[in-house]
Amino acid sequence: MMWPNSNETQELLLNAGQGQSAAVNDLLDRHREGLRNMIRARMDQKLSRRVDASDVVQDVMLEASQRLADYIRDPKMPFGLWLRQMAQDRIIDLHRRHRVARRRSLDREQQAGPLNQDRSSLELLAQLRDPELTPAAASLRKELHERFVEGIDRLDDEDREILLMRHFEQLTNSEAAELLGVSQPAAGMRYLRALRRLREVLGEVASPGSVAES
Repeated sequence: MMWPNSNETQELLLNAGQGQSAAVNDLLDRHREGLRNMIRARMDQKLSRRVDASDVVQDVMLEASQRLADYIRDPKMPFGLWLRQMAQDRIIDLHRRHRVARRRSLDREQQAGPLNQDRSSLELLAQLRDPELTPAAASLRKELHERFVEGIDRLDDEDREILLMRHFEQLTNSEAAELLGVSQPAAGMRYLRALRRLREVLGEVASPGSVAES
């Protein structure tokens, strides 16, 4: 799971509320890796060349420590989702500022080839290696991965976000619904729609000449 066990989190929150500074540090540290992965999944390549995900994590952790007492008094959502929401807001702001302030330089950095467009860091999946794969199987896996990444990047923001939430972050439907500000049935319908669209796009990616026609 991307986010730590909720029972342990609740115990740390209780201790932090009682003024135990070690509990605050443990609480933030145990969410650091999940938060970093979530941030990397949403920073496109152009932005990630200028902003390190670890720096964004540090900013979010600082904000969280400053706002923690208020959260403990009135926890309106699970702690991991609260951190995630702060990170999401910061990423949106970073993208907005960098795209507006440096639009010309960013837009000039075009990568050659249809599979080298900006991608979400679902490319992190490419770091996973099975040492027992034969060369032929590894080649097939690489080709399927490239198709999947390109397919994800062809989706609109709404479809991409729900798939990242459910599959990359392993959030439940109720957690995704809470973050999106919609009902659970609406989140479920959005997820199914995104899956259907991804299947369609993957079919286009696999079809000869589809890239040239797009």
